Formats: sequence, C-alpha cells, structure tokens
Amino acid sequence: MERNEQLHAEAEETLDQINKRTGRNMPQAIGTAVVLIAIIVGALLFSIDLFVLLVVVFMILALWELRVDFATVGLHIPVLMLWVCSAFTLIATYYSPYHLITMSLSIIVSIILVAISASAKLSFGNRLSLAVAGKLSSTDASARLESSFNHEGGELHHSRLSHVAVSVLTVLYIPLLASCIIIPLTFNGHPVAHAIMLVFLPALSDTGGLFAGAWLGKHKLSPRISPKKSVEGLIGSMLFAMAGAFAVFACTYDGATWASRWWVPIVAGILIGAVGTFGDLCASMLKRDIGIKDMGHLLKGHGGVMDRVDSILMSAPFTCALLWVTGL
Repeated sequence: MERNEQLHAEAEETLDQINKRTGRNMPQAIGTAVVLIAIIVGALLFSIDLFVLLVVVFMILALWELRVDFATVGLHIPVLMLWVCSAFTLIATYYSPYHLITMSLSIIVSIILVAISASAKLSFGNRLSLAVAGKLSSTDASARLESSFNHEGGELHHSRLSHVAVSVLTVLYIPLLASCIIIPLTFNGHPVAHAIMLVFLPALSDTGGLFAGAWLGKHKLSPRISPKKSVEGLIGSMLFAMAGAFAVFACTYDGATWASRWWVPIVAGILIGAVGTFGDLCASMLKRDIGIKDMGHLLKGHGGVMDRVDSILMSAPFTCALLWVTGL
C-alpha cells in the first residue's frame, strides 16, 4: 500500500515537472488535441464542405475571443458584423468559381462595413460584460484598471480611429488569412491533402517545438516576448513539420511528382516552422500588451481558440502560395 502511494506521488511530481516545462496542463492538452483531431478528420472524411463549415465555426469563436480580449483594454470591435463578413467571405471564396476575385472583393467590402460599424460602437446585451469580468479575474491589476468594464464610458479614452484600426486589423487577421485555408481546397484536385498540410502541419510544428523546447531548449529565441521559446524549439518545429510534410506527400503523390518536387516538403517544413513560431510570438506580444495570459478559455489545456489557430493562420498564406507555385 505504501509502495503504491509512493509511486503515485512520484508520478504526480513528474507530471507537475512536465506541466511546468511545457507551460500547460499536458493531460488536458492531449485530451483536447485528440478530440480536435477526431472532429477535423471526421469532417474531412465526410465532406470537404463540412470542413469549410468547421473553419467558419472556428473563426467565429476566434472573433468572439478577440472581442473579449480587446474589450479588457477598452477597444471595441463590431463582432456581429465581423461574424457576418467572415462567414460570407469564407463560404463565398469556396463556392464561387472565381475564388481569388471573390476573396479580394469580399475582404474589401468587409473592411468598409467593419470600419463603419466600429465607428458606431454598437453593443447588445450583457454577455460581453460577463465575459470581460471572467477574463479580468485572472488578469493583472493594471489591465483591470484600464478595462472599459471598470469605467463608465471607458471606451472614450480611445479615439474613434483606434476602434476602427483594430477592427480592420481583425479583418486582415481572421477572414483574410482564413481564406488562405479555403483557397487550396479548390485547386489541383487534392483538397484533403491540402487541408491536412494547412491545419495539421502547423499543429505538428507546435508539438515539435513544445517538446524540443521543453527537453533541449537552452538558447532563448525571444525572452522578452515569450520566455519559453527557444532556438532548439524552433528547430524542432521545422523538423516535425518537415516529417509531416514528407508523410503527406508519400500518401498523396506518385513517383514522378516525387522525382521533380522532392524538395517541397523540406521547404514546407522550414516555412511552417519559422512562420508558425513567428505567429506564436505575435500572439504572445499581443497578450503581453493587453495583459492577459491566454486569448480565451474554450480549449482546455490550449487556452483559447486563438491560441490554437494563430500559427495555422500565419502559415496559411505561405503554404497556399507554395502549393500553388509548385502545382501541387
């Protein structure tokens, strides 16, 4: 009995050390990852249209998280208009026969409509106030003092142009980058392989960076922005993404394609590892400026949806361009 208790205590201590090194609750993170993988793979196996709908749902959730995050420092983004514009942009980009033109026009119209809505600063109901209160309960004191939630007319210390600027930035960050996940589904006849490269390779890259950084990380990449990021983690991100790219290519393309484009998985791994890490650093810098730990709380062990998709969104344009240029 005492032996079992000792083993249990040692196991808990080891798990605590792993959680401390990785900066997250690993059992929760693994469980959440398994569920997400099952949902995405199930959507891909059932229908590409369902996968597109899944992308739309994730972007809607990400926009709500950004709405709450910006509200903690008194910045307003018109989430209802962003939902409508984002959903329309992604769905229209996929179903229109003129994908790039439709995406471009939709983004231009979205910027105009969102800018107008942001200048009006309309808000409905008290759900946002409750969400901000929950966010601020785990936020540092300075952010709580700056929050519009704690001041009547708290948004007034920001100029109207500030609300418009952050709203336009959101359009460029969410629907524009997410459209680069949709477009590769429409060319060269390999939508499932393209979807896997766009979604799973950045996630695999994050996993490689997490483990390589936790076990081997000694040289800090950017200690001021993200103390846990390391050069070893960046290399691990590239190698894991590269291995994943080779696996996708092996299951998708024939020998002739391999002979002429064997170098593409190497480039894809380097690009996704580097750009995905840059996306993580950008998100960390934004969180540090706002004064929050996580962008949201919807995914146990991963923080919010934005914490999970930031590297995917940043990598999407580069992966899309690589697939297009190489004819894959």
